[in-house]
Amino acid sequence: MRPSTVPCRRSEGARGARGAAGGRGAGAGRWAVALGLVGGALADIALGDPRRGHPVAGFGRVASGLELRVWRPSRVAGAGYALALVGATGAAAWAVDTRLRRRPLGRALLTGALTWTALGGRSLGGVARDLAAHVRAGDLEGARDVLPALAGRDPEGLGGPELCRAAVESVAENTADAIIGPVLWGAIAGPAGVAGYRAANTLDAMVGHRSARHARFGWAAARLDDALTWPAARLAAGLAVLLAPVAGGDRGRAWRTLRRDGAAHPSPNAGRLEAAFAGAIGVRLGGRNRYGDRVEERPHLGDGRAPDPEAVASAARLSRAVGLAAAALATAVAWAGPILRRSVKARR
Repeated sequence: MRPSTVPCRRSEGARGARGAAGGRGAGAGRWAVALGLVGGALADIALGDPRRGHPVAGFGRVASGLELRVWRPSRVAGAGYALALVGATGAAAWAVDTRLRRRPLGRALLTGALTWTALGGRSLGGVARDLAAHVRAGDLEGARDVLPALAGRDPEGLGGPELCRAAVESVAENTADAIIGPVLWGAIAGPAGVAGYRAANTLDAMVGHRSARHARFGWAAARLDDALTWPAARLAAGLAVLLAPVAGGDRGRAWRTLRRDGAAHPSPNAGRLEAAFAGAIGVRLGGRNRYGDRVEERPHLGDGRAPDPEAVASAARLSRAVGLAAAALATAVAWAGPILRRSVKARR
């Protein structure tokens, strides 16, 4: 009996060693994700968008080509289109990530590269400040030429305050889409989360609007983006309230405006951001927006002054601060995950 017990004990020890090694590998992998998230965020701040071969542009070309083949005035067709593209993008990132699970440096580089290409904070702030500079100089035509890079509304005939309003609203809304969403989903689901979220958000921009062609086909893409951006928008709005002094604003006013006006907007996410920014900066947003032949009357958010170039600059400054804070939080979540899991297992 004795000899038979020794191999059994050695086998259990070997399994325990392998389990510990696996746990360390998983922990190192999550640390690699944290390192990649902060590296990608810093790369966006320092470099902005890649100038050549941007993966998001490549994804857009693939999505446009597929749309030409599968488009139907049908929600079912649109749902299949959106789920196929988002699923394939997330699955591809997951497959590469899986092969790198025991290579922390490779996983960090993958996460960092995806995060850098998914983020758009520097470009967002730069375009907004460019528009503000044109308005400040009295060059409204120049500002109108810049606006399409920020918002889809028709710039024709817009004056300085309306151009600045469009810029502030776009900066606020895109703080969730282009800055918070990628790092938040990266902390939750690693590289697959970053890639899948950016794919969903890109499809929403392409087909998720209420045009005659996309009202039904783009419905699923819009709803998917709403669902994935929901937590990012709430986090961003909360951080905008906390960081209101960065923009020269007041936390109390930002919080009151968010609570009072956030749900009035037709978008479940944009309204929270726009209300928080309006309160933090001390401006009044909302009003009439023209999108080609379609006109929308948006509810007023905030009760401050009409937006001006200084308000645009303040919005860009607040957006950057919110992005940095969110990146730090996401990195901490990714970093602490393995530690918390090991602590829970140890207590069991």
